[in-house]
Formats: sequence, C-alpha cells, structure tokens
Amino acid sequence: MAGTSAADVAGTAASPLRRKLLWLLASRAAVVTLLLGSATLIQSNSPGSLDADAFFGIIGVTYALTMIYALLLPQTERRRWLVDVQVAVDAGIVSAIVYLTGGINSYFSSLYTLPIIAATIVESRRGGMVVGALSCILYAAIVVSQYAGVPGFESEQPLPAFRLALFTVGLNLFGFGAIAALTGYLAEGLRQADIQLQHASNQIEDLQALSRHIIDSLTSGLATTDIEGRILTFNRAASTITGIPVEEAVGRPAIEVLGLPPEFATLFGAQVQRPRLPRIDIALKRGDGRKIEIGLSTAILNTPRGEVGFLLTFQDVTEVRRLDREARVQQRLAAVGEMAAGIAHEIRNPLASMAGSIQILRQEVQLTPEQSQLMDIVLRESERLNDTIRSFLAYARPQRHALSRVDARLVVTDAAALLENSSELTPGHRIAVDVPDEAVWLRADENQLRQIVWNLASNGLRAMPDGGTLTLAARSVPAAGSEGEVVIEVRDQGTGIPPEELDGIFQPFRAGFARGTGLGLSIVQRIVADYGGEIQVTSDRGTGTTVLVRMPVAGDARRLAGLTEKV
Repeated sequence: MAGTSAADVAGTAASPLRRKLLWLLASRAAVVTLLLGSATLIQSNSPGSLDADAFFGIIGVTYALTMIYALLLPQTERRRWLVDVQVAVDAGIVSAIVYLTGGINSYFSSLYTLPIIAATIVESRRGGMVVGALSCILYAAIVVSQYAGVPGFESEQPLPAFRLALFTVGLNLFGFGAIAALTGYLAEGLRQADIQLQHASNQIEDLQALSRHIIDSLTSGLATTDIEGRILTFNRAASTITGIPVEEAVGRPAIEVLGLPPEFATLFGAQVQRPRLPRIDIALKRGDGRKIEIGLSTAILNTPRGEVGFLLTFQDVTEVRRLDREARVQQRLAAVGEMAAGIAHEIRNPLASMAGSIQILRQEVQLTPEQSQLMDIVLRESERLNDTIRSFLAYARPQRHALSRVDARLVVTDAAALLENSSELTPGHRIAVDVPDEAVWLRADENQLRQIVWNLASNGLRAMPDGGTLTLAARSVPAAGSEGEVVIEVRDQGTGIPPEELDGIFQPFRAGFARGTGLGLSIVQRIVADYGGEIQVTSDRGTGTTVLVRMPVAGDARRLAGLTEKV
C-alpha cells in the first residue's frame, strides 16, 4: 500500500457513490419516460384534460437535467452538495407535476416518494428526512395556495370539502414522513451491514495475506492439491526449489511437476481405505535442467466435509545427502586406516619374501618352459598385489607433502602430453586442452595435483574404448569473501555412468575397468577433501561423463595443517 496515491484511495472510496448516482440517473430517466408515456395516453384519451405543453415541457427539462447530471458526475463525487441539489430539484419537479395535474386532486402525489427514496439511498437517513420534509412543505404549499385562491393556483376541477382536503393532505404528509423514516431506517441498517461486511472482508483479507506471507516465508516447499492430485497452490520456496514458476505449476498434476514415482498415482483420488502415505527421497530435474534430490512428505488435507486434497512438503536435500555420503566414506576411511599398518606388515613383507624366493629359484633351478611361465605369473601377480597394497596405503593413510604455488595449466597440459604418448591412445581418440592465457594459481602439492588430473584423465580415456574426445580444462573462478577457487574439468565422450552407480564411484575397490585397483577415484576424492574442495560428477548413459574438481585457491588451513610449506 506504500505506493498507492491519495487519488487512487479517493477514487476507490468514491466508487460506491458513483454506483448510487448512476442508479439515480437511470431511475430518473425511467420514471420520466414512464410519465411521458402516461401523459401521451391521457392526452389521446381525454384531449384538453391536461396542460400538455407545460407537462411535456417539465418532462423535457427533466431529460435535460438528467443529461447535465450525467456530465457533472465526476464533480458530484467530489462535491456532495450537488447530490442534495439533484434530489431537491426532483422534489420540485414532482411538485410541478402535481400542480399541473390538479394539486389536491392529482393522482401523482405519490411521486413524492421517489425523490425521498432516492435521497435515502444516496445520502442515507439524513438525505431522506430532508427531502421528505421538503416534499411535505411543497405539497402543503400547493394545497394551501389552491384553497387560499392564490392567483395561478386556481383549479378547473371543484375542490373537495375542506375536511376531506385536510384528511387527504394529512394522509399524504404522514405517508411522506413514514416513507422517509422507514427508508432511512432501512438505509441505516444497510449502511451498518455494509460497514460490518467491509470490516469482516478486511479481516478475511488480512488473514489471507498473513497466511500467504507465512506460507511464502517457509523455507520448505509447500504444495496443496485437490483429491485427484492437481496442484492448487505452490509457495515461493517450492518454486525456488523446483525452478518452476508458480503460474506454470498450478493446475498441473503433482506427479508431473515434482517428478513423483508412478506408484504415487495410487494414492490420489477418492478412496475408502487409503494406503499409508510415504516419506521418500526422489531425484528431480529442475526447470533449468539441474538435477537435485528432494525429501518429500505427504499428508491428507482434511476438512469438515472430509478429504479434499493433499499437502506436499519437500526440501532440497542434495547437499545433505552428499554430506551423508561423505560421512559414510570418512567412517570407512577411519576403519581402513586402523587396518593399514597391520596389512603392511602382514601382507607386504611375506609377499616380498615370496617374490624374492621365486626369483632365486628361477635363477638356480633348471625350469621347463611351462614352469618358467608359471614363475612369471607368480612374479607378475605379486607385483600387482604389491601395487594394490601401495595404493591402498596411499588412500588410507594421510601423507605429508610440500605445498607450493602451482599453475594448474601446466599440470593439465603435462597430463595431456603424457596421454598423447599413452599405449591406451588409439587413432580414434583425441585429447583437447582448454586453459586460459593467464596462469591459474593455487596453493597445493604439485605431485598430488598431477595425481588428481592423471587418475581422472586416464579413467576418461578408458571410458572411450571406441574413441572420442577427452577434454582437459582448468580455470579460475572468483568467489565472494575468499580468494576464489580453481576448477579442473575432465570431460569424456565415453559410455557414461548409470545414475544408480554415481553415488558409489568414490568408494574403495569399486574398479570400473580391467586391470584397475578400484582405488584411483577414492584417492582423488581423499586428496580433494584434504584441500577443502569438492568433486561434482554428471553423467549421461551413452553420451559421456563430466568431472569438475573445485579446490580453494588458498586451500583449507585446518585440513592442511599437517602439510609443510615449500620455500
């Protein structure tokens, strides 16, 4: 309401008066038209019984005044005294008609009730009483003038007896007063009812506005549906979470808007015994194409008439679920770390002894070709097992490395050069590098950064057995309140990762390729977490995978407390 002008408020307040004035103009025109028809009929049936020129003149003047009143309508709304003038003139016109039609003998004396009623409707009780008093005075003056023989008031018809005239005048005056009092009472009651109705309407509007503000202030999405599951309301948080404007969501099925599973269709509709309403987490593709997770609860909307719809409340739990997954990984890491020392002693040392013994036997014993091949298999598998244990220890036990100022562009371009000479590169593969002209600095251990890029890039290359383009990119991204972050992107055009497997790709020993230990991505995730960064993976089956590594330029001081600065 802060931006509403005084003129707007005045116009809004005056609109009921305008409606009443329009009604008064229309009623006046209708009555005058009726009188015109009556006068025409009287003149045709009884020529000379009516002063036609004067009567029609009065009717013409009334039409003219009606048009003037219509033109002055905007002025009348601001100058209320013009309304009093209108109803007073109406009473005068009725008096002229009564005078022309015989005064005390006129059948039109009842017309006085019309301006009284009109004044009461437009000006409430005060206007009705004033016009009623004026009508009584004018009517009494006409009759008194007739009986007093005032020039111009002579009647062509014989006047009734004085007593009968007194009775007639008294009856008419009483009628005028009664009409004024009754219509005033009714008008006042109507006015009070309007005030109460307006007050109740204002209270309802205030309650509606308050409830709307409360609903829109909720941080959780809230949608209401009818019994068939069509959305009726959609609050601001719901629109923000889903990326769907309110006007687009209302009227559509909730299953379609919120991406609910098909079995939700069995919950909607009128049912005698409704199944238990679930609380579920579902994946939702927002209006802008971004995929999120929402936690949704459903409740019945009950009224005294019974079940009329459903309440759907939901929140964006994408970040919460990601933190839960990270927490579970960290729990596994803690358990794995406790086992690391024992594994190193219990497996690596006996493994080294066995490998050494096999090598000595191979040199000192004359072996057949089949025995020599078996010896080679034992040595090769021993070395592979030793590599697995080495990777396992690197993943499970934090390492102390030297921090320095590293240009991420060089790390990316060096990884691309190594891949160009990799034995896994085929003629169908293409390595693309996308780095800016200026340096992309961050504070990190260069060897760990190279390990991150190499592991992700080699996985991307393996994901394209039939060829494709592997894109390696690095860029700086500013961030409010910090030095910003560095984003390293590895994008392939490979087979992609099924949605149900995305959550588990960083879990230990989840090898996705032949000859893999299943620890490469786990090590990457561990290193990035140590720097306070995060990894975002998006993948579509059959079109490829994009991995974004976001690392703070200055790192996380608390997480990097165990690392040493390279001078």
